[in-house]
Amino acid sequence: MFDATTILAYKGKNRAVIGGDGQVTFGNSVLKGNATKIRTLYNGKILAGFAGSTADAFNLFDMFEEFLEAKKGDILKSVVEFSKAWRKDRVLRRLEAMMIVLNSEHIFILTGNGDVVEPEDGEIASIGSGGNFAISAARALKKHSSLDEEALVRESLSIAADLCIYTNHNIKILSLDGEPK
Repeated sequence: MFDATTILAYKGKNRAVIGGDGQVTFGNSVLKGNATKIRTLYNGKILAGFAGSTADAFNLFDMFEEFLEAKKGDILKSVVEFSKAWRKDRVLRRLEAMMIVLNSEHIFILTGNGDVVEPEDGEIASIGSGGNFAISAARALKKHSSLDEEALVRESLSIAADLCIYTNHNIKILSLDGEPK
């Protein structure tokens, strides 16, 4: 995991949602508090977020979108081909980043090691230094509350921000049907 951020994605019954905090750190210093680490891809049909080096992540977003275009938006085929390319390329393999990508049907965690991980429950995934806090909160809130998908992601990230020094409360949310909130 990276001492970099917290990204949480939830593919619920009604909506697919991704959220992330805005903190950018360098060592033990906060450089920026309002960065955007999530985005929509493929004409708003795919959500993605990253943890790790910002420059590396932007390269990976662009590369993944090229695979989405080539595969006509098929997320399953795109993650497999993207993962192969990321793993095989000596330069890309050394990039310091992880990604979560999702649509209304699938959710995946992607790494430079060639990992393509679909969560066991198929619904909730997290990455980054506060990822374990966020996913724990999300699982508990899903089980013991009636929050909608967006509220569940926002509250879980807020809990992670209370616990993780590399995560702040400047939370941004995207859903497949909306703009950043």
